[in-house]
Amino acid sequence: MRDVHRRIARGRLVLEERKAVVEGPPETFEDFYVREYPAVVGLAYALSGSRWGAEDLAQEAFLAAAKDWARIGSYEQPGAWVRRVVANLSVSAFRRRAAEAKALARLAFSEVVPLPDLAASDPAFWEAVRSLPRRQRQAVALYYLEDRPVAEIASILGMTTGTVKRHLYDGRQTLARRLRLEGEEVER
Repeated sequence: MRDVHRRIARGRLVLEERKAVVEGPPETFEDFYVREYPAVVGLAYALSGSRWGAEDLAQEAFLAAAKDWARIGSYEQPGAWVRRVVANLSVSAFRRRAAEAKALARLAFSEVVPLPDLAASDPAFWEAVRSLPRRQRQAVALYYLEDRPVAEIASILGMTTGTVKRHLYDGRQTLARRLRLEGEEVER
């Protein structure tokens, strides 16, 4: 009989089926590892194309299973869980390798991405911006450095225009206080 339970995931009610508990003595992680390791490495090799990468992916997946073996070992098919972890890790590894390859290509062709000279314009201002909370810092940088309109910032950051306006307002207030205090300290 399937047991259905509810949980909250990212603010939404989600119905899940609980994995059936295997009857009989629970399998030890060591026995599971010895039985499944060759097949999981084979899957990881098929996904990654690298023997060493496959072994790393399999080890990461088995390590995750070992950390929570009391729960994972009770699943009807713990091997399926480990294989799903390998599949997800292989996607992450692929993305990481692609980003590394792009970075190496830029280096090989001496492509240097020009950065704005923030220190020359106003070093105290940008240092204060970096000290703001994350969302205020992002909104202020997009507004002042890239001269983006509020609606565009909202789209980039995935928030409403009202929220962007609030982050800009709060950021400006904090910057004004910090820069005024630093200016007063310097003048004394």
